[in-house]
Amino acid sequence: MKIDVYDVTLRDGAQQEGINLSVSDKLALLPLIESIGADYIEGGWPGAIPRDTQFFAQVDQSSLHTAKLTAFGATRKAGLTAATDPQIAALIDSGAPVITLVAKSDIRHVEQALRTTPTENLAMVRDSVEYVRSQGREVMIDVEHFFDGYRFDPEYTTSVVAESFASGAKCAVLCDTNGGSLPHEVFHIVHELLERLAAVGITDPYLGIHAHDDAGCAVANTIAAVRAGCRQVQGTINGYGERTGNANLLTIIANLALKTDFDVATPEELSQLTSVSHTASEITNISPYGRQPYVGASAFAHKAGLHASAIRVNPDLYQHTDPLAVGNDMRMVISDMAGRASIELKAREFGIDLAGRKDALIAITNRVKAAEAQGYTYDAADASFELLVRAVVGELPEYFQVEAWRANISTSPNYSQAGDTFSEATVKLYAGGRRYMRVGEGVGPVEALDRALRTALKNVYPELLAIELIDFKVRILDTHQGTGATTRVMIELSDGHKVWHTVGVGADVVEASWEALTDGYIYGLMRVGVEPRVDEPSGDCE
Repeated sequence: MKIDVYDVTLRDGAQQEGINLSVSDKLALLPLIESIGADYIEGGWPGAIPRDTQFFAQVDQSSLHTAKLTAFGATRKAGLTAATDPQIAALIDSGAPVITLVAKSDIRHVEQALRTTPTENLAMVRDSVEYVRSQGREVMIDVEHFFDGYRFDPEYTTSVVAESFASGAKCAVLCDTNGGSLPHEVFHIVHELLERLAAVGITDPYLGIHAHDDAGCAVANTIAAVRAGCRQVQGTINGYGERTGNANLLTIIANLALKTDFDVATPEELSQLTSVSHTASEITNISPYGRQPYVGASAFAHKAGLHASAIRVNPDLYQHTDPLAVGNDMRMVISDMAGRASIELKAREFGIDLAGRKDALIAITNRVKAAEAQGYTYDAADASFELLVRAVVGELPEYFQVEAWRANISTSPNYSQAGDTFSEATVKLYAGGRRYMRVGEGVGPVEALDRALRTALKNVYPELLAIELIDFKVRILDTHQGTGATTRVMIELSDGHKVWHTVGVGADVVEASWEALTDGYIYGLMRVGVEPRVDEPSGDCE
């Protein structure tokens, strides 16, 4: 059976705190959403939100090859006619071939929020659907607060759904608006609704499900609704949405496609899920959630040595599905729990074959365990682990040699960047056959060291200019030692194409930061294939 996919990222997803989609952002997301098999893409609420009105004015609907663009709005206001309601006129003017109208189905909302009668609410549904259909548009009804309303007064809530179909709506979407339902309730209510509709002559109705995640059950509720008879699923990319978010459409698609017999997406569309998830994160400027099912960076990451031993024999023994099916990949996470199998598999990821190299495997395993006992962690610092492996096997390039470094914080009433304090760092090193000593200033000692290091190396390795420090995290270890505790620093860097992480540990945050920073630049140079340079460079030295 075909299950239609209806995406609401551009409207419902945009209501998440921290997301502010521009018109260009929405236009950029449109082909991504279509690429994962969306049958309908809701563009927003024209007439109510100026940015959405602008979006519909600018979008080229012919660019959509398989998906239909929909406009969202409400049924007419009480006391008006659909033909004279300006909000409905704006929906028609949007040019969208599909109009989705939200209607109240909980009698408490009808009487207390709309402040109208149950009879008038049904008339609002009927008049709105009939009028929009008369304008040549396909109509769907979002039955708002359906599950809460059904539990309170099933007869009235059913009547709203029945009126929607009787008026000509193609689909009635059952909304768990407050997100508090549980899967067994959803299955039971949908099943019972179908029986009630059949009793009034509505057989095989096209029902949809729109779930919010306030109880953490949005995806499960969506699957339960499909099992009970719904044929359309609604959700957002990465589960974006207000409060705790909407049902994660990526997880829904993967579950239905890989775990059931329902027809929801082609293998090609399924393979785009991970890429679309990450690209959407860039557009929305919301950091990807690594533990997101199917598409997260940790979705197929394995840490324990026991797992790794089995995975080396058969990867499916510890994976519920093939990560390649959703465009992801398996990776090994290295920690003090790592055995030789874990390290062998992880090294293979960056092109080093340790098979048959027992001495190297033992040396690397011992180095990892000893380092993590001191406070290092490699499960989120792949770049540092690769440097460790290459050092043990003799494949770590030496781009520079550090002679000395220092950083200090001073006070100055004339320093305007950070109140009355500033940091200064000095770095002495050898690179390209010459000695360099450079000074850097910054808001803090780490920024000062970063500037000094960059300045010292830029003539020899101009490739470093493309590398940016993106994130900086500090963790205090052995907290019972107070200010004398060991410090761990995790640094995230990027060259615009790849992101990598390095870790440093020291007696203080500056020492730990220096280690992570230098390792980060070494990895960045190595990643793009730069060879150590020994010829005298152009530019000033010493």
